[in-house]
This record gives sequence, structure tokens and C-alpha cells, in this order.
Amino acid sequence: MAGTGLAAGEDAPSAAELDWRPKNQLPDSVRNSLPVFCSGGYLPSGAGGDGPGVFAEESGDAAPLRASGLDARYEIDQELYLEGDVRLNQGSFQVTGSEARYSQRTGEVSIQGPLVSRGEGFLLTGDRAEYSVDSGRLDINTATFLLHGPEMRGRAASLSRVDNSRVEIRDGMLTTCGPYQNDWAIVASDIELDQAEGFGTAKHVRLEVLDVPVFYWPYASFPIDDRRKSGFLYPQFGSSSAGSGAFLAVPYYLNLAPHYDATITPQYIHGRGLFNEVEGRYLSSLGQSTLQLGYIDNDSAYADDNPGESGQRWALDASTRADFGGGWNGYGDFSVVSDNDYLSDLNRSLEISQATHLQRKGGVTYQGTNQALDIYINDYQTISDDIDQEDRPYAQLPEVVYTGSTKAGWLEAGLESEYSWFYRDNDSLTGLDKANGQRFRARPELALPMNALWGFSRPSVSLDYTRYELDDYTAGDSGFDRTAPVFEWDNGLYFDRQSSLFDVPYNQTFEPRLYYAWADAEADQDYIPAFDTALQSFYFEQLFQPDRFVGGDRVGDANQLTVALTSRFNDLVTGAERARFSVGQVQYFDDREVTLFGDGGGTGSRSALAGEVVLNPLDNLQIRSSGLWDPDTGDTEEGRSQLIFHSKDYRYLASVGHTYSRDELEQSDIAAVIPATDRVSLIGRWVYDSDLDRTVGSLAGIEYNNCCWSVQVVHQNYLTSDEELDSRLLFQIQLKGLGGSGGSSASISEAIYGFDEREQRRFGTP
Repeated sequence: MAGTGLAAGEDAPSAAELDWRPKNQLPDSVRNSLPVFCSGGYLPSGAGGDGPGVFAEESGDAAPLRASGLDARYEIDQELYLEGDVRLNQGSFQVTGSEARYSQRTGEVSIQGPLVSRGEGFLLTGDRAEYSVDSGRLDINTATFLLHGPEMRGRAASLSRVDNSRVEIRDGMLTTCGPYQNDWAIVASDIELDQAEGFGTAKHVRLEVLDVPVFYWPYASFPIDDRRKSGFLYPQFGSSSAGSGAFLAVPYYLNLAPHYDATITPQYIHGRGLFNEVEGRYLSSLGQSTLQLGYIDNDSAYADDNPGESGQRWALDASTRADFGGGWNGYGDFSVVSDNDYLSDLNRSLEISQATHLQRKGGVTYQGTNQALDIYINDYQTISDDIDQEDRPYAQLPEVVYTGSTKAGWLEAGLESEYSWFYRDNDSLTGLDKANGQRFRARPELALPMNALWGFSRPSVSLDYTRYELDDYTAGDSGFDRTAPVFEWDNGLYFDRQSSLFDVPYNQTFEPRLYYAWADAEADQDYIPAFDTALQSFYFEQLFQPDRFVGGDRVGDANQLTVALTSRFNDLVTGAERARFSVGQVQYFDDREVTLFGDGGGTGSRSALAGEVVLNPLDNLQIRSSGLWDPDTGDTEEGRSQLIFHSKDYRYLASVGHTYSRDELEQSDIAAVIPATDRVSLIGRWVYDSDLDRTVGSLAGIEYNNCCWSVQVVHQNYLTSDEELDSRLLFQIQLKGLGGSGGSSASISEAIYGFDEREQRRFGTP
């Protein structure tokens, strides 16, 4: 511990002023961790001395009092007087001052300041103090303090350490702003910090901005360590055209027990009324469960827009995860809303895509070394008016999926199997759309895998068997089978060479691959309902699959050979893959006759060329592009390109994307966070649909940061199901060390890649 004496008449520096330094005077380790918008910071807590400080856990008569000073006077059995660079310590209590008087009769020490006590992560100053050698109680007048960890400073008219765990502060102030700025501060008449319980209480609390009170709480309770504490969270506010205007939410957190809690969020939405949300969390030895409820008793805007409908609206979302041990796990997700417009009216997410189905799924899984089992039930709520009944998904009540494999010498045997019971409301349906029922599918396989450093070869044979037992089926016998033999032969070679580019050594690979697939499936399968089947998207990885359908209701016929080539460039210094180029094509020896009600067949002798490029020239820059090109017509069938960039400190974020599907979709997507100055950043995202010739989603915002607070204002447009643009305006104000109010930050993270990492680094490198 060290102290600095002051001449009479000098103003004593506060605790924060003692350790605050301009950025160019800080040690490299501290300076490099500071955000660019901070002009300075604090020296490490041990820079001025060491020792546990005034809030140490033990003191009192268990240890002797040690004292020193430049001048001393002692009256036997009465009083010890010290003057000049006075240093006192008893056990872990340490302090310096200009003079001190110790009464041997009362065991009290009077210390005149300016006094300084420095501990690990803590610095304290004051004008005058009274210390009890016997009880360890410490009373300080005109105190200032600095907590190095959260970089929080404060002052108090008086500060008392009542015992080893309890501190009382009168007329106190605290802030995370630097010692020469009071942009914001929390001020209270009485503050009590209870380290044993892990929380503090305060009376007559007000939030001041530039020394002007803006909020007042007669009483507040808050945590002072990692333990949770019931109390109000920061309010959220914003505006939404979908929500008929401004909203204000005041969440309240309930720490009900160590293993369960709840958050109640009453909120007022202009034009709609009082809307309430509740979230409950429960943690057991098996896992965690979460329940979320939303309810509004009388949504006046919804009732006006939908005559005859009640204004009562609600939503429920529940999820659970459990680990039973031994490879067994359980899971469950259930979502339901009262009406199709609930999410668009009352959800404040900035996601540009809008949900059309809410899933309800629950089951158990087993994962072993060579086998896996998944048993679940699955259903959906369709929340789009534009989806016809025959296009709505089936429920699976239940579905059982089992896979397993084993080795027998050189051979490898495997089994993929599933049982499903499909159901949906069919009162208004006819034909195959009306059918419900059971499906069992099994695909045993026998393979001969051969692997070497320079390549691999894997021939295999399998039998794809399916059995149906259907209800409300009118196209023939309701019970029938389908069997298709399948042969596959996958082969690849590996070549590489080493070279250098721009003085960086790298390894280039050359990986040709041949894949042959043959499947003897019956040509006409359109008598089978399509419970869960669709045509697979054709992309590079799909070149090495025998079936062009996903789901169990179609087995594609095949007699085809895939020729593909991949080349990689690997950085030999870091081991990172800097580039990957892949291209391939399927040669068809027979027509594809199996279709999904007319889709998926073909007579051409070759597929489109499928290509993929992945570039990682820098650790923080990735460029991906994939596409399909028809060599016969010269047309691009599909394409997707994306560039993602972030600076090392995540202050700069950028992404550019383009998606194209001929005659179906063409969209461009640009998103960025760009600092305009060291403290001001611009936030934006724009999604444009070329087919519709219009913007289908956008957000624009501005962010201001300084070293102790930040503010974000974000405006969003998104396309609703009726092709109208709705808008929202969200705010967030974040006070360093105290969290934030508003709701923009988490929502922007859903819309802009890398923004969540940027938020974690806002006030310094993690």
C-alpha cells in the first residue's frame, strides 16, 4: 500500500482522479483494450499499491494495530498521536493519512485526511475517518471510491463499514463515466450494500443526466454480485405502425428460487391497450424449461379492423430440454397464437422474414456409438391466410426414426428406418389430399469402404422398402408396398502440392470424385400421397445423393454418374482454408420418370453444372458463391452469393448477398454498420426484390457511443402478408455497468451478421 501526502490547503484528488490517465499514458495492456471512443481509462488496481483495502473480510482485535508516521507522540496508557505520511494497518485493514490519534482507552482511531485506502480492485479516499480497533467499524466523511473491475466511481457524504459484509452510504452517487464528466449518475439519500446477501438497497433514488434528475424511485433493490435479485428491469420503449404507435414496457424480475424465476412485462401499446407478457424459467437436474405467455384483454385496434372478432388475444410458447444420461435426451417445443395476425401486430422482432407456421414438437432421443433413435410427435399451427388447406403440413403422431451401423470384417452394414402416422384435418379435402395414415420405411445397406491417404472407394447396395396403411384413401387398396433396389459407388482421389503466394506458404489440393448411382424404382408413384415429400434443391452436395426427392413418399429412379472436382488452398502457417473451388455435373444414362405430381422428371442427358466457391482471404472476410448453370441454354438456373466482413474489433460490419432462382425469385440484400466518427455509427439493411420491383424489408439506424453510455435509434420496414410495408421505431439507451432500456440491440442482432459480437465488445475487448 502507498499513500501520498498533501500540503495544507491543497484539494485532495478523488479516488477516480488518482488512477485516471489519458489514453496515451496508460499501459499497453489497458490502452489496447479500450474502445476507440474512450479518451482515457484507469490504471490497473495494483498500480498504486496492494493489499485488500478497506472492505476486507477480516479485521478487529484478532490482529495487532500497526502504525507509523514521520512524527509521533505517545502518552502512556492514554493516546498515540502520529503526523506526516501516516500509515495504519490491522490485519487486512490498511489506510494512509496526514495524521492520526489512537485512544488506548476506547480503542478508537481518528484519521485526518486526505486519507487513501487501496485494495485489489478498489480505491477509497476521504477527508476524515473513525476506526474501531475492537469491532472493525469504519466511518468516513466526504468519501470517494473507485471499483476498478466495472470502472465505477462514486462519492458519499459519509460511508460506514458496519461489519465485515455490510456498508452504509449516505448522500451517495455512482457512475461509470470518467472523473471529469457526469453524463449520468445514480444518486440516493441512503444506500446499504450487503455482501453476505449479495444485494443492495437504496432510498430516494434518482437517475441524473448532466446533473439533471430524469427518473425517481422512492426505493430500489439491486444485485451487487452474480446472484439474482427480484426487482424492476430497465424499461423498453419504441414505436410501431403495426402496433398503432408508441409502446412502453416495464419488466419486473422475480427471483423465486435458485432454480426457477419469472419476468412479468406489463406494457402499454398506443391504440391497442394494456398488453402483458410473462416468462418463467425452471432449471432441474435434468435440464431447463421455459414458458412464455402473452395476453391482451381488449385489443381495440384489432377489434376495429376485424368486426365481429373479440379483442382478446393471446400467445403461448414453451420449450424444454432434458439430459437423462446414458445417451438419452428429451426435448419439447410448443407454440400457439390466438390469431394469424398476432405476431405481426404484437411481436417487436426486426426479422425481415415472417413465420407462416408455428411448430409443436416433443420427443426423446438416444445417441449411442453406432446407433441412434428419435421418437417424437410433431404438429404445426398455420398462421398465414394465403396457405390453402391442401398445402398445409401434416402432423406426425408419432414419428419414430432409427439408424444403426456395424462392421463385419471388411464390410459395413447399416440401417435407416422410420415409422410415421400422418394426420391433418381433411373435412374439406378430396382425392389424395384427403388421405391420412401410417407409413413404415426401412433401408438396409451393405457397403465395402476402402480408404487410403491418397483416396477412397465405397461401393454399396441397399433396399428401399416402404409400407402404407392409409385412411380416407380412394385411389385403390389402402394398404400397399413399394420396394426399390439401390446401388451406389463413390470414389475419390487426393493430390496436393506446396507453393507460396505473396510469401505465404500454402498447400493446394486436387480432389477428383466419381459417384455412380442406380435405383430401380417404379415409374408411376403418383398414387401415393405426399405426406412430407418435396423435390430437393439442386446444389453441389446434392450431386452425391442417389435420390432427388426429400421425404419418404417418392423414391427416384436413377442411372447416373457424377463427375466433380474440388481444389483447396490451405495456409500452411495458420492451417486455415483460404479458398475452395468445386464444380460438378451429373451424366444421366436414362430418363427420370418418377415425378412428384409432374415435378422432378426429365429427359436430358446431363444436369446443370453445379459450382461452389468459398474464399477466406482474411480471417475476418468470407466470400461464398454457389450456383447452377445450364450449358445447353447458357442460362443461370440458380445462384446465391454472399460477402461477410467484420473488422478485428467488430466496429465495421458489412454483408452483401444476392439470391436468384430463374422464374421464381431474385433478391438483393445489403447490411452494414459503419462508424461515421469515433462515436457515431450508422446501421442499415436493405432487401430488394427484383421480381416485385420493390423493397421488401429495410432498417436504418444511428448509434452514439461514449465511454459510459450509448444510444441506438432504429427504424424498420417489412413486407406483410398483404404486401404492405409496415414500420417500427425502436430505441435503446445503455448505461455502462447498468444495462440498457429499450429493445433495439437484440433485434438488430437478428438482422445483421456479427452485431451480437459487436455488442459484447461495446465497452472493451472481452
